[in-house]
Parts: sequence; C-alpha cells; structure tokens
Amino acid sequence: MSPMSISEADEQLTAPGQMFEVAEMDIRGITTRVWKNAPPNLRSVLEISRSHASKDFLVYEDERITFGQHYSLAARVGKALTERFGVQKGDRVAIAMRNLPEWATAFWATTAMAGAVVVPLNAWWTGPELAYGLSDSSCTVAFVDSERLERIMGHLPEMPNLRAVVVTDENRRPGWSPPRADVPVVLYDEIAGTAMHGPGTGNAADLAAELGSAEEPPALDIDPEDDATIFYTSGTTGRPKGAVGTHRNICTNLMSLFFIATRAGLRGTGGTPDPASKRQNSYLLSVPLFHATGCHAILVTNTAAGGKLVMMHHFDPQRALELIEREQITTFGGVPAMVMQVLDSPDFLKRDTSSITSIAYGGAPAPPDMVRRIKEHFPVGAPSNGYGLTETSSVTTMNSGDDYIARPDSVGPPVPVCELAVVPEDYLGPEPTPEHLSARGVLGELWVKGPNVVRGYWEKPEETAATFTAGWLHTGDIATIDDDGFVHIVDRAKDMVIRGGENVYSVEVEATLFEHPAVADCAVIGIPHPVLGEEVGAVVVLRPGQRVSADELVRHVRERMAAFNAPARIWFRSDPLPRNPQGKVLKRQLREELATS
Repeated sequence: MSPMSISEADEQLTAPGQMFEVAEMDIRGITTRVWKNAPPNLRSVLEISRSHASKDFLVYEDERITFGQHYSLAARVGKALTERFGVQKGDRVAIAMRNLPEWATAFWATTAMAGAVVVPLNAWWTGPELAYGLSDSSCTVAFVDSERLERIMGHLPEMPNLRAVVVTDENRRPGWSPPRADVPVVLYDEIAGTAMHGPGTGNAADLAAELGSAEEPPALDIDPEDDATIFYTSGTTGRPKGAVGTHRNICTNLMSLFFIATRAGLRGTGGTPDPASKRQNSYLLSVPLFHATGCHAILVTNTAAGGKLVMMHHFDPQRALELIEREQITTFGGVPAMVMQVLDSPDFLKRDTSSITSIAYGGAPAPPDMVRRIKEHFPVGAPSNGYGLTETSSVTTMNSGDDYIARPDSVGPPVPVCELAVVPEDYLGPEPTPEHLSARGVLGELWVKGPNVVRGYWEKPEETAATFTAGWLHTGDIATIDDDGFVHIVDRAKDMVIRGGENVYSVEVEATLFEHPAVADCAVIGIPHPVLGEEVGAVVVLRPGQRVSADELVRHVRERMAAFNAPARIWFRSDPLPRNPQGKVLKRQLREELATS
C-alpha cells in the first residue's frame, strides 16, 4: 500500500480544529497564512520547557543542566539584565561566543525573560567585525566568552551605548578575573549565581542546590510582532545587514518543524522523530548557535520538545562518534560536509550508532550520493534536507525520509503556511502573478511569503525595500518546482560562495583584496571541494611592476575578515579579466577556463 500523499496529509493535518490548522491574518497590512495554534511568543515556549524539568537539556563535555535548572538560570540572568543593567523591552543584547550552555541561557534570558532583542554575532568574526555588529545594532549588553572578549577589548570605547560586557571563561583558569575596561566587564557566574564551568561543576545535585527553587520571571507583555532577534547576514554590497526576526517568525518555524515531523509519521515515510514520542530526542549540536539553523531550528525546537542538546567544543568527527555512542544521540547533522566527515571517519565502525533515527542537514548543497551513503551507514536513520535562509527564520521547505530517497536533488515541498513563486529574474512587479505562483518546471528566482519571513533589515530601508516587496522575500536563488510541488534549487543569483555552510559574499572579499596595493583587479569564485562543497578561489591581476605571493594575499584577507573568507587558492592572471559590456566579470567563463587549465 502506497503512503498517503503529501497533499492528503496536509489537508487532514491543517483542517479546522486540528493542531496545525492554518488561518489568515493581517500582518503589517499584508494578508498572511499563519499557524493558528502557534505559541504567541518565546516566553510561552520557555514556559513549555518547564514540563520537562527533570530531563537533561544541555550537555557540554562532562557538564549537565536539566530543563528545570536552565529555567532558573534564565530567570536569574534575565532579572540581572533588567534590574542591574537597565535593559528594557526592545533593547538589543548581543551574544558572541562559541557554543556553550551560557549561549542558550543568555538567549532565553534576553528574549523570554527580559523581552529584549538578541543579536547573535558570528564567533568567527574578527575584532573590527564584532565591533561593527555591536555598534550597528546599538547593543546595551554583550555576552561573550574570553576569546571574543580579547577581540573586542580595543574597540569598547567605540560603543557608547554598551553598558556592560558579561564574560564566561570556560577554562576557569586559576586567578582569572575580568579585565578593567572602559565598559564594565562582569563574570557570567556572578549574575547567574552559580559557577558554570570548572572543578565541581557538572554535578546536577550541586547545581540544583545552588539554584534552589525555580525563579519566577517578571510580568511581561510580548506581542507576536515584537522584535526578538537580529541575525547578521552578509550583503552583496557594503557591510553585513541585520535581519530582524519577530517572535511570530521564530514560533512559526517551531510549528513548521513539528508539522513536518507529524506529517512524516502520518504518512509512514520516516524522517524527524515524532515530537510526541516518549523517548527523549538527543541532538548532537554541530552547527553554530549564531546561525538561524542552530538557534531557531535546533535550540528553540529542542527547548519546546524536551530534546537534549549535546554540545562540542569544536566539531571533530571522531569526537562526534564518541558522543553519539555515549549520549545515545538520535539526531545529528549540520551542513553536508560534517555528515560526510562522520561517514568517512576511520572510527565509524568502532562506535555504536544504532540510536540514530534522523540525519538532518542543510545550509549548503548536498551531493545526491549522500542519501545512498546515509542509508548504507544508518539503516534505520532517515536523511532529510531542507531549504531556508536567515530571512525565512530557518525552514521553508523540507525533504525527508522516503521522499528524499526518491528525490535526492530536491529540498522538498513548502510547509503549508509558506507560499512560493518562481519569478523571472528581470521581473519588476512587487507581487508575483498567478502564473508565477503556479509555475511548474520553469526556472526563475524563488520568492517566499509567510509568517516566517523577517520584517526587514535593521535600519536599512533601501535594502529592505529591494529585498522585501508586498510581503514577498526575493531569495536570490534560482529554482524550479516540479509537478508534485517539490522545490529544486538550481543556482544562486547572488554572487556568493557557500563554504561548509558559511556564506562568503564575493564582493566583500574582492573589496578586501583591492585594498592591497599590488592588486589591480580580482574576481572571487567558488571552487568545488569534496567535503566543504565549495571553497573560496580568487583570480588576481597585479599592477604593472608589482610582485606579491598568494600567501601574502591570503594573510591580507585573514587579518581583515573572518578566516572562512580567505581564498584557499589564488590564480595570478596577466590578461584582463573577461567582462560583459556593462563591466561585470564573467565568472562562469572564468570557472570554465580554470577547469580546463
């Protein structure tokens, strides 16, 4: 018997009176489909987590924090934000650190307890890049780890709005104390009322005794349309821009992921574990929390569903396999490169991976052969691949289980609250036509509309107006939709390289290369890589009489930008770069020339 079709399942699950009922409402003057029963805000999501109080929530190395302990920590930190630092609803609070338990606590303390706006900053960024994010968003408080603190120390005088920096030192070095600075620097442990790392931590009984009974949050009215997050995403020109997400955006993503899991269970096609299952889902966190996938799709979802998050100091395939066995991990993934590294690890056959039920990845193109390899290595594990952007608060489409096996080159159909259109790249209208909405089998730019689409870019009205029209997000991705509604991403209209899940915008790297006095012209392109998907390549034309090595140019970029932007390979060219009549570099021609050279 063939499984229920997607349309039949959608109709049943979204019917009036059902958990996933779909309704229409006015959002900023635009009629939009919404999940009728979605949580109204992140405070309500955190309240749901209290029903899992005794379960492990955060595991980092040998430290464990239960849901109940986490709630108390978030309440304490949220109280410190409002009472000690004067943070008010709508103020911006930054988080700049590697994946640590404090990242999660700071997020929930800021959004759910204080009603402020979280600004997750890329932990790979250099000091000047971090300073830009803090200044552009006018942050009042910043949560950092000791490594990020060192990077921003010299830039603190540039931030008049910053009232305090809260630092955690995961190494707990003997005698370490916050340095003196122009802005007050305080220890996270001080405002949390307990030591998070170091000798004696990780004992659940000791931590519970220190925390006492659950702290109660202050009364706070949070509207679904209130700002909740600002995630910085690199632009095709100029500095990174902050995508402003609302509570509705993030809660929509939560409901969409629950819907996808429920639909897979109803159809019997496999996929994400059922959130209603009594078995605790255990997720190996291998992607950064400072990306929308890590924050919205993993942190928020597991907080609501009672899933255990197992964190790693840094991703290592051998360590990942060790944790899969030790923590009985049910779900792991990240970007495709990480999955490939685990599959290729010499330790794979030495470890018990039988607990795995789902392998979820996205953020970069996945080779179709990956599906076959996953089924080989994880007979009961269902692969899944989704599509989403920072601007869509993570998930827009999802392809999982048997559907993914049948269509490994697709990112799946959209969730019911998302409308999609395939629009010609030269189309100038603010809204798609009926033909664009029903387009099947044709190529064009993918436009997305839904309650998950962010409201715009922080204090950048021109870029907002160019990217968001009449509620529609112009994704910049070239796609086609097949007759069954499955989306296939074919190419990128935006000039960028996706390196292991990190977006590298060519124009920003080119601008940095142009700062070198020896560079007359340059073009940054993506070059294929078997693990990362793509790496950064650069073609450089030098000024007459100038000499410079590839290593020097790579160092030049690394000193000014996050390391993932640095070219892995540089080609020096004596002839001018090929350009069209408008002066645009013909990068496809460059790639073809280099492939045959």
